[in-house]
Amino acid sequence: MQVSVEKTSELSRKMTVSIPDAVVQEKMETRFKKLAREVKVDGFRPGKVPASMVKKLYADRVRNEVTGDLIQSTYFEALQQQDLNPAGHPHIHPTEKAEGFEYIAEFEVYPEIVLDGVSALKVDRPSATVEEADVDNMIEKLRQQKKTWNTVERASQDADRVTIHFSGVADGENFTDGKVENYQVEIGGKQMIPGFEDELKGLVAGASKTFSVTFPEQYNSEKLAGKVAEFEIELVKVEEPVLPVVDAEFIKAYGVEDGDAASFRSDVRANMERELNQGLKNKLKNAVMDALYENIVITMPNALVDQEIQALMKPYAERAKNMRLKLEDLNLPRDAFEAQAKRRVALGLILGEIIQKNDIKVDADKVRAVIDDMAKSYERPEDVVNWYYADKAWLNDVQQMVLEDQAVAWIVSQAKITDVTVGFDDVMEKQ
Repeated sequence: MQVSVEKTSELSRKMTVSIPDAVVQEKMETRFKKLAREVKVDGFRPGKVPASMVKKLYADRVRNEVTGDLIQSTYFEALQQQDLNPAGHPHIHPTEKAEGFEYIAEFEVYPEIVLDGVSALKVDRPSATVEEADVDNMIEKLRQQKKTWNTVERASQDADRVTIHFSGVADGENFTDGKVENYQVEIGGKQMIPGFEDELKGLVAGASKTFSVTFPEQYNSEKLAGKVAEFEIELVKVEEPVLPVVDAEFIKAYGVEDGDAASFRSDVRANMERELNQGLKNKLKNAVMDALYENIVITMPNALVDQEIQALMKPYAERAKNMRLKLEDLNLPRDAFEAQAKRRVALGLILGEIIQKNDIKVDADKVRAVIDDMAKSYERPEDVVNWYYADKAWLNDVQQMVLEDQAVAWIVSQAKITDVTVGFDDVMEKQ
């Protein structure tokens, strides 16, 4: 076997593999002999078909089978011989060679990654504590979750819930499929497009109103994005929120069996501190990833970016299938996923290089600690732990997450870190 490699771009390679005719003929002869014992031809007993006839009848089929096998058996051997590490699947096609067999494999290789810049990375590490005011705010949010509604005979205002009938028209076309009836809107809840809820203030039950609002440019319906719409509404009912008292009954509903206010507050704080610790960890990890992506520049294999784009589009493809549509019907532009795909590929390659170069091994104790923490929120934590360790796929996911966290910890140990104090809400936003 002869192998030659041509570098067609920074990452692209064109590998030509030539196999001597003697090897091809030997393998074909072996296949012909096997066929002669198996094939049935009119006029001949099984196993008695002349070799010349077998060759005449099955020459093309046998050659295709043999060359296919040769590609499979020699491709990885050729890569090893040339010390090549392909990224993604190759494009393989035979050449028109008179003797023997020759094929060309075109593929991309992984880029060389220089990690010298890690020590120069500048990363802000956030720190925060749970203050009494934060606990007060959280308890208020819990009250909001349990609020009830009381019908009132007054004009609507902020925080009220109103029930409306409405219809909407844009470019002379009704886009609400007639009139939507008995639709509930919490004023200030931001469930409607900007400006709509403001128009619902100051109205009493039975009132009607017509107004215009412009849909956002980035609205999820291309037909309505950026369009001015005219709405007609009829207000059916106004309700004001009624917040529950933080009493024993309220407290027990959140799992504090003794209904004690001090125990409840302590429990809320403990949950907040657990969430804060995870939030701080995520913030630091994101800051590290941003610094890596901005400062460690690599050339990315197109094949890996294409694979990542396909992975990002998969949920949309499944949604289209459920709606009995084709993915193309959703009109999703490829470039909408490209930036995210490139970031994920780049960071995956950089972290992989850091893990390999520094021989970072997954810490089994850390894996167990993560699984134990995830199991805490279940009624029978020990069953959850056993389930993770019994399922290799789920366990592998946790191991990969821990390994990535260990790589981030190594980067933090090398980079220039500045500690920054922030508030609880600053950490938890968008978590």
